[in-house]
Amino acid sequence: MIGKSDQLRYEKQAEIAKAISHPLRVAIVDFLKDGEQCVCDIAEEVGSERSNVSRHLSMMVRTGILDYRKEGPKVIYRLETPCILEFFSCVTRMLKHQVRENDKLLRAL
Repeated sequence: MIGKSDQLRYEKQAEIAKAISHPLRVAIVDFLKDGEQCVCDIAEEVGSERSNVSRHLSMMVRTGILDYRKEGPKVIYRLETPCILEFFSCVTRMLKHQVRENDKLLRAL
């Protein structure tokens, strides 16, 4: 039986996974790996409207993935938890492994 503290942890982990489960959010995290950026630069980099990007940014701020500060009229975002990049590195390794395995399967045919 799962205990209450474990259940709460699983719920919070799922909430964070959900917060990064959109391709645009993955692109935003990837862009912010090199340092903080303003919404205008993020929107340009990911090729989306500022209002759409702002909604995605807000979700990631609420879950603790990102943080922000105001600099005059600009809002500057940064990774609050850069360890999220380790997760994406793991996913990339998984994808490469899948490609190798699929390649082996195709060669065997």
